Amino acid sequence: MNEPVTEQAFDAADFRRALGAFVTGVTVVTTMQPDGSPRGFTANSFTSVSLDPPLILVCIAKTASSYAVFSQTKHFAVSVLSEDQKSVSGVFASKAADKFTQVAWQTRSTGAPVMSGAAASFDCATHDVVDAGDHIILIGRVVDFVHTSASPLGYCRGAYVNFSLSQDALAAAGSRAQVGAILEHRDGLVLLDTPQGLQLPTGIKLEPASDAASLRGVLAKLGLDVHLDFIFAVFESGGAQTGGQPASVQVYYRGRVVDSGAAWLDSAIRIVPLAQIPWDDVRDEAVRSMLQRYVRERSEDAFGIYVGDSQAGTVQTLALSH
Repeated sequence: MNEPVTEQAFDAADFRRALGAFVTGVTVVTTMQPDGSPRGFTANSFTSVSLDPPLILVCIAKTASSYAVFSQTKHFAVSVLSEDQKSVSGVFASKAADKFTQVAWQTRSTGAPVMSGAAASFDCATHDVVDAGDHIILIGRVVDFVHTSASPLGYCRGAYVNFSLSQDALAAAGSRAQVGAILEHRDGLVLLDTPQGLQLPTGIKLEPASDAASLRGVLAKLGLDVHLDFIFAVFESGGAQTGGQPASVQVYYRGRVVDSGAAWLDSAIRIVPLAQIPWDDVRDEAVRSMLQRYVRERSEDAFGIYVGDSQAGTVQTLALSH
């Protein structure tokens, strides 16, 4: 006989942050109201349910202003936003009364609005509405859909994510690239002891692991099994800033070590707690500044993307969706 599970009381804000570790897309959910006016909101609680029949779902909070409309609607649409539609996400996450006048949209089979330029859209007849705690689950039967080659807009830990940014940055850098990684282990940050002070693992390109000069090759030689997440910084160094040395583009990913319990293969590896990094030993000023930003943003669990050079640039932090 199974023992009953004792449920713990959760801190709601902490639970929300934990859920934010799951990378999602960003959608706009829309319908036509009984008076013929359009209604919509931004959501990332969207998923496929079934291929036969074709079903998808979205979740709506009972406290949402759109709850009454969508809990009763017979038709609705879901537009999966593309990377260049952050502004569309922001419009539908706001309380603006004129949302549909600020975006381009059209209708398809059911008459529900779909966003022009979306990566994909699904036009649905309401299949079921399921009560689920403080939300409802709105299940739609897809009657029409369209998709494009546009890269989707991502969302993770309170910020938008551009999935194509890494590839774009590396392509632009060409042969002048230095590709590095800010890697977290359960005990701290991965740094390397070198004659030039503490450094991050770097290579002249990202792939492949069989090339010792690539970042993946460097990590393999060090005996590190890692998962690279998203790009953290892109900046130019060299040129006039370093006495005429050729300029290069530096691209840094953030990621984590997959801890298999095996010993490191290289004694140069140091695992340093974030609060104990010896900043004077990180002699590259640009890398030191980048790591200080990383530690600050890591403590807030909200990352931006630095774009600029080693002297000046901007951190692109983005509005949250709701």
